[in-house]
Amino acid sequence: MHFTSERRLADGVLERDFTLGEIPGTLWTPESASASASAAFAPTPLILLSPPPLGLRKTYPRLAARARHSAAGGFATAAIELPGCGDRPRRPAAEQALADLRRALEADGPVSDEIIDALILPLVDEAVPEWQAALDALQSLPGIGGPVGYSGGVISIGVRLAAVEPRVSAAVLFAGSFVPRSIFEEARRVTIPLHVLLQWDDEGNDRRAALDLFDAFGSKEKTLNANMGGHTGVPQHAGDAAAQFFTRHLK
Repeated sequence: MHFTSERRLADGVLERDFTLGEIPGTLWTPESASASASAAFAPTPLILLSPPPLGLRKTYPRLAARARHSAAGGFATAAIELPGCGDRPRRPAAEQALADLRRALEADGPVSDEIIDALILPLVDEAVPEWQAALDALQSLPGIGGPVGYSGGVISIGVRLAAVEPRVSAAVLFAGSFVPRSIFEEARRVTIPLHVLLQWDDEGNDRRAALDLFDAFGSKEKTLNANMGGHTGVPQHAGDAAAQFFTRHLK
């Protein structure tokens, strides 16, 4: 991991851009993390903040706001660029699958399992090992340690990571993307506490699939927070509930 820039935000949060090999990312740490690194304080818990597949630059305002909110609760937060997004190399097969998806939606026809698999599964296969490598590097930094949380979408990435990575202790998952059938089977192996956010009127979301996925999770503690509104209309109180969820499980 190589840090490329550093700035102190108005609320004292330290924001540092980094690269991990060819993968760009950003780490936000509260002032308490510096104290933990230099004295006998408990290490700062870490939240992995997975962005939507639009690029870190385009989604920076949303990601930074969530990270600063988490920092106020005593958490460090990190985001990395997803494969094929931002300045990372394009993935021609994924772009073809996305074009096929758009044509199906524009025609008001069903989206086939083949399109969903081609769009989502290769992304999951690439992104999850990258998150694990990022977690290795982040946990080696002074002041960061203890329980790890995961927050965000694409929800299939969160499902796979929660199923295979024992360091992730709790997850906030955003329903709102297409889910391959094989991910439902992986969801049955997820047993950590979950908090799932669902926008009831999300124009691009298969609500029935989101509810079926929630039902498939093997977790004994799982909460579905469903709110009226479209994809980007998550109300503030829903975000506050997600923050309280992490405070319960990571502190």
